Amino acid sequence: MATNTIDVVWRRDLNFDGNQQDAVIKLASPLSPEDGAVSPKQLLLTALAGCTAMDVASLLPKMRVPFTSLVVRATGELTDEHPKVYSDIHVVYEVGSSPEYCDQIKRAVELSETKYCGVSAMLAKAARITYEIKCMGETCTV
Repeated sequence: MATNTIDVVWRRDLNFDGNQQDAVIKLASPLSPEDGAVSPKQLLLTALAGCTAMDVASLLPKMRVPFTSLVVRATGELTDEHPKVYSDIHVVYEVGSSPEYCDQIKRAVELSETKYCGVSAMLAKAARITYEIKCMGETCTV
């Protein structure tokens, strides 16, 4: 079993440095914004989008799907009450590929969402995750 360890170090106010894999991620609360710093909650959405994007980008060539671009956007709706958590997350995949490959792209997304993306698996325990796929601007039916 693999173990990951990170640390978060307070700098001032509500600003911290998150350290992982020899990289520093500046963290800040919306109450104490700082240039170049990110919100921890939004970082969860980034982790989800990054995880599934890496899966899809690795699966498409194996499925012989040519693509020139891949953008994954995640939008999360927060609850009104504390602790504010994401109740719904919508993920949009914009793939620079011909709509004729929609079935293979849908399969790659499905494999990521249900089998490979650990971030998606974790967040799905707390939020409803929906997704849509666009190939060259056309929506693939999900």
